[in-house]
Amino acid sequence: MAEVTYREALRRALDEELDRDERVFLMGEEIGRFEGSYKVTAGLWEKYGPKRVRETPISEEGFVGAGIGAAMLGLRPVVEIMTINFIMVAQDMVVNHAAKIRYMFGGKVGVPMVIRTPGGAGAQLTAQHSQSLEVWFAHVPGLKVVAPSSPRDAYGLLKSAIRDDDPVLFVENLVLYNVTGTIPEPDEDFTLPLGRAHVAREGTDLTIVAHSYTVRRALAVADRLAQSGFQAEVVDLRSLRPLDVDTVVESVRKTSRVLIAEEGWATFGIGAELAARIGRACFDDLDAPPERVGGAEVPMPYAKPLELAALVLEDKLEAAARSLLAECGLAGAGAGRD
Repeated sequence: MAEVTYREALRRALDEELDRDERVFLMGEEIGRFEGSYKVTAGLWEKYGPKRVRETPISEEGFVGAGIGAAMLGLRPVVEIMTINFIMVAQDMVVNHAAKIRYMFGGKVGVPMVIRTPGGAGAQLTAQHSQSLEVWFAHVPGLKVVAPSSPRDAYGLLKSAIRDDDPVLFVENLVLYNVTGTIPEPDEDFTLPLGRAHVAREGTDLTIVAHSYTVRRALAVADRLAQSGFQAEVVDLRSLRPLDVDTVVESVRKTSRVLIAEEGWATFGIGAELAARIGRACFDDLDAPPERVGGAEVPMPYAKPLELAALVLEDKLEAAARSLLAECGLAGAGAGRD
């Protein structure tokens, strides 16, 4: 097992898939000689050349459309969009073309394409560059949406996404790029299936469901709760579409309590969808209604204290967890930290 950063895990997955399958190629702004805004593609232009690592103009609609056409003709493009906030420029290509072509062509033509893009907040990039918009695309049939929280998951899921025959939106998080973890050696050809959640921590008193960077915050909160004698189970969704509701339901039936956390806005969010499904599947198992926590429903502020106030940080998540435990009559839950 190798210890690498999240960005290095992504790079190794890209490198191995470029080497494994000559149909795979990369597209994006400044991903070649400049090595990408986040250095995920460092060294790949030198290794594979400009035909396989293609630098594009600043025209998201244009190069996403070109990627769709290449995929329809049998190639497997991996398109990098500098930030998920810029994907709105290519919304028509993603939603009306990539997601619908297989259906509209009667299954005879597919779009085996990956769109890689980082999202999230916490780096003082202001309102137009600090959004978590992955739930928009999880709403669309025909797309798959993946949001890994660790280097291992990023590595295994990106390889699976590239090999998948449908379009996959692969959402990273800016704050995750320097996070370290272990990944398997290349000779293992390690992959992870799309659409399968992961129990990141076992527990019996409360289920916390999250995805992307919020999983790491949930794990930190589980450590805090353990100091008070409460064992929280943390479920990492990993994929938003397909959505592994079965793993979530199994956990909630065990703990009888659930808190769903997301960095994005809670209104119409992934937590709303899960709360509805949990309420139906676990009606007789719940000791309290599902609780949801999301980011403040405002454009993300630039000022650091306001940005921190808008995010779903550990203190806010812990307070919600303890409030839910107290609502269920569990002594010693308290109200969380100030």
